[in-house]
Amino acid sequence: MKPVPEPRRQRRGARADLAGREAERAAAAALAAEGWAVLGQRIRTPAGELDLVAEREGLLAFVEVKARPSLAEAAFALGPRQRARLAGAAECWLAGHPGHGAAGIRFDVLLVAADGTVRRIADAFRLGDA
Repeated sequence: MKPVPEPRRQRRGARADLAGREAERAAAAALAAEGWAVLGQRIRTPAGELDLVAEREGLLAFVEVKARPSLAEAAFALGPRQRARLAGAAECWLAGHPGHGAAGIRFDVLLVAADGTVRRIADAFRLGDA
């Protein structure tokens, strides 16, 4: 029989999910305000999930959103394993969506602080880095 999760643990998970969704909405709004077309949110692929995929003037960005109490904490939240997972998920997305990224492809990280401040790390890593 599968153990029943603790109610406190469930509440914590629900709060984290809600905070993540709110951060992704804030990030998508920030991208749109900068002229990016958001092509997808919370995209599931066999290799993992992509938070946002956006394109502007042929430049395709796979965007990881990190929400933490402060921007400094968010900046350190993307490790090597997660970069590798993002690279794999991006490859899956590209296979199903040819024709995007004519001007290039990059991986961005959008940091969202508890006060709603959004900061971008453009071209945060490259495929060879993952």
